[in-house]
Amino acid sequence: MNKAKKICMAAFLALILAFIYVPILLLALYSFTDATMVGGGISSLSFSNYITLFANEDLRGMIGGTVLLAFGAALLSTILGTLGAIGAFYSKKTARHLINYSNQIPVVNADVVTGFSICVLLIVMLGVEKDTYVPLVIGHTVLCAPFVYLSVMPRLRQMDNNLYEAALDLGATPSQALVKVVIPQLLPGILSGFMLAITLSLDDYFITTYTKPSTFDTISTYVVNATKGSQTEIKTALWALSTLIFIIVVVVVILMNVLSRRKEKEAHDL
Repeated sequence: MNKAKKICMAAFLALILAFIYVPILLLALYSFTDATMVGGGISSLSFSNYITLFANEDLRGMIGGTVLLAFGAALLSTILGTLGAIGAFYSKKTARHLINYSNQIPVVNADVVTGFSICVLLIVMLGVEKDTYVPLVIGHTVLCAPFVYLSVMPRLRQMDNNLYEAALDLGATPSQALVKVVIPQLLPGILSGFMLAITLSLDDYFITTYTKPSTFDTISTYVVNATKGSQTEIKTALWALSTLIFIIVVVVVILMNVLSRRKEKEAHDL
């Protein structure tokens, strides 16, 4: 009975993984062919999609702008989310609960509501020019910062509170204790939050649509517009872009897990 149960659980897990990864692998396969549509005929293998991806000036500009926006928004979000988590952790119980509840609202709130609200506040009420990047950066920071907060807070709860107090007793100022004692303990959570913020920024569509300048496109908005057009060469080049993003994510996840296990092993050995 136990063996049959294990087989059923393994089959169910394999089915779930197949639903998640088979479409991605299929898209990756077609990115190395001369096919014009997924499911269409394949006459030969080809790197033309990757050549187009890096040779097309519009695609290069779009990718560069998206990456720059993602890293900038992730950096701001990481600073704000980390400071917010530390401040909430060391606050009184009532204030801590209030901050935690306030942080949950942007997480569960629909992106379209957040994007439209930022658009109304900054562009309509405050008169900020939409052709600037201010609304876009603020929108992505509002999206990402709560997730950084959620990544850092568990590390704070796992941390030994006596370390901070010991640093103060040994003569460190509160800022020195924060930088030299608390922050190093939180680095895994901060790094996870930073990577999550980059992913969220790269993936966002609704907030970007409401807040971006008219001449600027991210990967998400560009893909949506490209799929509505008739430029087959651009559409198939986006298969190559999707494949590269997937490969980068897999490599980053593997590296983060390897580094995390290495640190855990070093701490255990000590």
